[in-house]
Amino acid sequence: MTGPDPVQATKHALEMYRRMYAKAGDGIREAGGFSDPEQWRFDWEQSYTRYEWLDQMPTLGALTRLPPDKLAEVLEGVGAAIDERGGSFTMTYTTLAVTAVRTPSA
Repeated sequence: MTGPDPVQATKHALEMYRRMYAKAGDGIREAGGFSDPEQWRFDWEQSYTRYEWLDQMPTLGALTRLPPDKLAEVLEGVGAAIDERGGSFTMTYTTLAVTAVRTPSA
């Protein structure tokens, strides 16, 4: 059994965020007092060692609510998967932003 296609999942997530940012841009326009909003996109990568990723994981989303024994189980499994990949991996990120300059009042 295979999971969802990660490329399609990424495209779907980016499209969802683009729509949200377009709505935010529309709100900025409607509010007035700002230049025309711009959408910015930054693609970047970050390499993580096993230790770095496992140190970060307890701060992520639903993992913050896991009881300690369940969190330890997740971290053990993820650590083993990272070890199987040579002890490190590179994560690809996309950062999206909407920006506008406040214009002087008349």
